[in-house]
Amino acid sequence: MERTPTITPRTAAVWEALRRELGRADGRELTVLDVGGGTGGFAVPLAELGHRVTVVDASPDALATLVRRATDAGVADRVRAVQGDGDALASLIADESADLVLCHAVLEVVDQPADVVAAVAAALRPGGAVSLLVAGRAAAVLARAINGHLDAAARVLADPSGCAGPKDQLRRRYDAASATALLEAAGLTVEQIHGVRVFADLLPAAVAEADPQALLDLELAAAAHAPYRDLAAQLHLFARK
Repeated sequence: MERTPTITPRTAAVWEALRRELGRADGRELTVLDVGGGTGGFAVPLAELGHRVTVVDASPDALATLVRRATDAGVADRVRAVQGDGDALASLIADESADLVLCHAVLEVVDQPADVVAAVAAALRPGGAVSLLVAGRAAAVLARAINGHLDAAARVLADPSGCAGPKDQLRRRYDAASATALLEAAGLTVEQIHGVRVFADLLPAAVAEADPQALLDLELAAAAHAPYRDLAAQLHLFARK
């Protein structure tokens, strides 16, 4: 029996877009590629919905956890684990082999993001879609300023890549324009842009936990609307080949 993915305020906007894409398939089994999919937070639920998912990730520990989760969920036959990082994607995956590609929290850390996006585009079949999730630059500036780290906020604001310096865990961050340009340069057409975690990272835990449904509803309501979308911790772009 197919299960419904657990939707939280931190993933609601992404799942909304994915559910619309799955609905377009009208029950057809999709071949999904999850780049940097780690322990299977998206891969296992997608397999439970009846699709076949290949996860490419550099961490053998994360992939081992993925396999255990898929086995426990009874979908091990629908999930394939491939060890490798995003920069090597072109050599790991055949061209035009996927109906849907997830590339979440990858472009911030790879050596050549444009090459990764080009490999994602090549992996898609004509008409296929990509779900891209990237760190938001404006949110990084705002969060540092609110927490009193004004110098770090200024560095993120001034740096062309949105990086706070050599100790920053992320090499780059994006706004809607820069992320869109990256996808369009690879021949993809952006159909939707949403903010992810518009409010979830700003609220005290007690407030968020007191009424999670209200927070989820608020996240979804604000996700597609500027300026709230552009202040989200992450930007979600849905594009098509």
